[in-house]
Amino acid sequence: MIKFIFKGILRDKSRSLLPIIVISLGVFLTVLLSGWIGGVFSDMIDVNANFITGHVKILTRAYAENKNQLPNDLALLDVEELITNLNSDYPDMEWVKRINFGGLLDVPDENGETRAQGPAVGRAIDLLSPDSKEADRMNIVNSIVKGSIPAKQGEALISDDFAEKFSVNIGDQVTVFGSTMNGSMMFKTFIVSGTISFGTALLDRGAIIIDISDAQLALDMYDGASEILGYFNEGSYIDAKADSVKASFNTKYSSVDDEFSPQMFKLRDQEGLDQYMTLADSMSGIMIFIFILAMSVVLWNTGLLGGLRRYSEFGIRLALGERKGHIFKTTIYEAIIIGFIGSVVGTALGLGAAYYLQENGIDFSSIMENVTMMFPPVYRAVVSPDLFYIGFFPGLIAMTLGNALAGYAIYKRKTAQLFKELEV
Repeated sequence: MIKFIFKGILRDKSRSLLPIIVISLGVFLTVLLSGWIGGVFSDMIDVNANFITGHVKILTRAYAENKNQLPNDLALLDVEELITNLNSDYPDMEWVKRINFGGLLDVPDENGETRAQGPAVGRAIDLLSPDSKEADRMNIVNSIVKGSIPAKQGEALISDDFAEKFSVNIGDQVTVFGSTMNGSMMFKTFIVSGTISFGTALLDRGAIIIDISDAQLALDMYDGASEILGYFNEGSYIDAKADSVKASFNTKYSSVDDEFSPQMFKLRDQEGLDQYMTLADSMSGIMIFIFILAMSVVLWNTGLLGGLRRYSEFGIRLALGERKGHIFKTTIYEAIIIGFIGSVVGTALGLGAAYYLQENGIDFSSIMENVTMMFPPVYRAVVSPDLFYIGFFPGLIAMTLGNALAGYAIYKRKTAQLFKELEV
């Protein structure tokens, strides 16, 4: 019987082509929107993890209470020993040290006198170690506008906005003024190896990026760091695993009575990300549900109209002696086949479009120049396992329900009324 129904669908385009097109379009939009929403939220989480929070972060208790002031006098010490212990205790994670600092960025003229100055927010990461992943994690190479990444100590990357504003060229010198970990005056001169633009105002205004060994020397932070960030080898944030690592670390290493003892925070504990991720999860689910519900209604109506159009066909089949239950059953089978074909086509198209947006994304940097929150400039979709089946909910179920509702009219046909219709 299935073979007979399938042949009928192929031969009678008037009853199958429009439903398949509508279903394919609805499933396509459902899959693409689901992948887009998932990708946007995933990108926001990743950019915060890569630049600020890590999947977990270790600070001293005192630093954590005043972190907005970048108080390096309260920073971590003996970080090499701590990282060795972390690698032993949590071998499935990568641990990196970073130093954050602020000050003034001074640009001298040809006589060595100050030509221009501006506030600087500095970030020191491991740029020179051959096995370091920090440059890739922060997308530094792809964000360089001019020049190149520092190749030796004493070189720095500065914000392209700052360089354009004060006419700083590659190879020029800039001096950072600030204070050391011990509170004394610090000034350190760097050669500009390149300029950088991340496309986010929070990162681009007065930014300077140097190797962490230069920062440790300039800030008197030998074997010290502002923070240690941990990243899961899986590449993505896993909240349950972060909870376990956090609880284990704080039990072993942290003491509430010692303000300089290290304390671990997971990603959701930082920068208001817990509320954001909770909202993101809720909004994602709500938006997808609303869209699926809307498409289900459209597809339901398509099935209903298709069934009503065949009202006379059902009457003739009843007049020829076919049982009502059999007609209803074949109508449902037909709807399932049409829904399945449309869902497969729509899912394939949606996955293709989602994959394209995953690889290329859409650049919103031009409208985010004045945004001071940590958002990625390029938004991408993500092809996740749920995209392979999520389109079948509106495509298959709604079509079947629509035909079931239309087919219910079969049981209301009365023999007397049927013969009157045939006489006409």
